[in-house]
Amino acid sequence: MTIPRHLVRFTALILTLALSACVAPETTKRSQMPQIALPPMKTFPVVAAPPPGRSNASIARDLIELEFRMETGRDLGVLTRFEGPITVTLTGDVPDIAPIELDQLLGRLRHEAGLDISRVGEGPASITVDFLPRAKLHGLVPQAACFVVPRVTGWDDYKAARRSDRVDWRTLTVRDRATIFVPSDTGPQELRDCLHEELAQALGPLNDLYRLTDSVFNDDNFRNVLTGFDMLALKVHYAPEMHNGMTEADYAAALPRVLQRLNPGGGKGRPLPPDPTPMEWKDAIETALGPTGTLTSRRRAAARAVELARNEGWQDSRLAFSYFAFGRLSLADEIELAVMALLEARYDYAQLPGTDIQVAHIDMQMAALALSLGQADDVLALTSRAIPAARKAQNAALLSTLLMLRAEGMELKGRKSEARALRLDSLSWARYGFGTDEEAVLRMGEIAALAPVTQVGADDARP
Repeated sequence: MTIPRHLVRFTALILTLALSACVAPETTKRSQMPQIALPPMKTFPVVAAPPPGRSNASIARDLIELEFRMETGRDLGVLTRFEGPITVTLTGDVPDIAPIELDQLLGRLRHEAGLDISRVGEGPASITVDFLPRAKLHGLVPQAACFVVPRVTGWDDYKAARRSDRVDWRTLTVRDRATIFVPSDTGPQELRDCLHEELAQALGPLNDLYRLTDSVFNDDNFRNVLTGFDMLALKVHYAPEMHNGMTEADYAAALPRVLQRLNPGGGKGRPLPPDPTPMEWKDAIETALGPTGTLTSRRRAAARAVELARNEGWQDSRLAFSYFAFGRLSLADEIELAVMALLEARYDYAQLPGTDIQVAHIDMQMAALALSLGQADDVLALTSRAIPAARKAQNAALLSTLLMLRAEGMELKGRKSEARALRLDSLSWARYGFGTDEEAVLRMGEIAALAPVTQVGADDARP
C-alpha cells in the first residue's frame, strides 16, 4: 500500500515510533490490577439531537435508498408503516434498566419525530421487545447482536415462522406487529443501542447505508443513538403525505415538498443522483469485520475493500471505513501498515461533516499506540481531542477507554492524583459501556499494561 501524498509529512515520525514498538522494551509493563471498589455507574442525560447539517437533496437521495431497498440489495415494492397509535411492550427476562432506556427513547420519538408511541404493560402491542439469553438467540441467528422481525409476537412464534414468507418484509403491505429480540445478559450500552437501532427499523426504513456518517442506519456501528437525521427520516416516514402502499416513484415525487416543510433549512430537496454501493465491496467489508476466517483472510478482504473504494472514486465514508478496517486488522503484526491506514482513514473522515465520533475512534487507536511507546504528551493531546466527541455521541465504552488512556498518560507525566481521579471516572462510565464490572476492570488492566514504567511503587495502586 502506498502512502498518500498528503500523509507523507505525518508518517515519518510515527513509523519510526511504530518500528520501535517491535523491539522488546527494557522497561517493565504494568499488568497487575488490585481488587477495587467500583464507583457508581454513570449514565447520559436525555438530549434532543440537532437537525441534520446537510442539504435536503442529499437527504432525499439517502431516504429513497433506505426506504425502498433491503440490506441484501433487493427492492421493496412499496412503503409500509404502522397506522394509528403505536404501542411497545417488554417481555422475557427484562433487565432492570430496560424500561428506563425504553421510556427515554419513546419520549424522544414523541418529541423529536412526532410519533404517537407509548409503552404498555402486559397484553398485545404493536412492537414487542423480547429479552432472552444470548446463547439462545445465537443458536438460531449466530451473527446478530439483536434483530427485528415482522408479524411475530415472540420467540416461539418466530421459530415457527422463520423459514416462511410471514417474516419477509417484502411481503408486507402494512405493518401491524413486529418483535425485537435482544440479549438479556448484556450491558446497559448494548441494550440501549439495540433499542435505538432495532426500534428505528421496526418503525421506519429497513436498509442500512455505509455512506451515511450521521445515522444509526449504517452497519459501521460508529453511531448507536438516534440522530437528527434519523428523527427526520421517521418524521418523513409518518408524514401525512406518505402512506402504506406508496411506490418509490410516488414517494420520490412527494419527498421534496415534505422535506422542505419538515427541514426548511435544508433547501428544496430534489434528490441527488443515486450512489449505490456494489455488493462486492459490502461482501469484502463484511468478511473483513466478520467473526470467521483467519486474520490473513480478513485483512486481505479489507485490502480488497480499499482497492474497490479507490477504483469507485469514492471520497466519502466508504473509503475512510475501508482504510479503518484495514488499519484495525493490521495492528497485531503489521504496525507500519496499520498506522498508515489509520492516518488515511482519519484524514478522509476529517474532510467530511459530522464525523467527530469516527475521528475519535481512530484517535483512541493512536493514543493506545502512543501510550505503548511512552509518548505521554501525544496520549494527552489525542484523548483531549476525542473525549468530547465520545460524550456527545453518548458512547460510554469509548469514553471510558479514552479516560483510561488519559489516566495512564497523566501517570507517565507524574500527575498521579489526576490519574487516579480519571480512573475512577472511567470506571463509572465503563460500568455502563461494558457488559460486566469484570470487563470494565479487565479493560483498565489491559490499558495499564500498555504503559511502560521503570518502577512500580506504592503510589501506583489502581485507581
